[in-house]
Amino acid sequence: MHIEPISEANLRILTELALALWPDCSFEEEYEYYKRMIGSNTEVCYLVKVQEDYVGLIQLSLRTEHVEGTTTSPVAYVEGIYVKPEYRKRGIGKQLITFGESWAKQKGCTEYASDVELPNTKSIAFHQKAGFEEVNRIVCFAKKLL
Repeated sequence: MHIEPISEANLRILTELALALWPDCSFEEEYEYYKRMIGSNTEVCYLVKVQEDYVGLIQLSLRTEHVEGTTTSPVAYVEGIYVKPEYRKRGIGKQLITFGESWAKQKGCTEYASDVELPNTKSIAFHQKAGFEEVNRIVCFAKKLL
């Protein structure tokens, strides 16, 4: 297993993996988003490669606004984590979380956070197994203004 940072060389496969995580997004928008991320000091993606197959990703950011359950700033934030279904239950996700922790410490962070939608019980269980502690649950609302 090898973990590598986002680059021009892996941008297309990164976008494909991201679309597996967020299927409602468009390839073109995500591709451009990740292209702009290359070289950023506050956002990064890492991909996991097993032999010749890219099998997962972790997207991290430094958040300076309020992060639920934290008291410092910036906070390292897991914006997304994904492992292909056929590679799950092998410790790859946990290794990505640990890799993200190292990145966070290098950036001077003392807190690490993430979020999961309430119905995603598998991801909630994964985060708990990875050492995250649930700090809050919310329901978000929106209203169209006419």
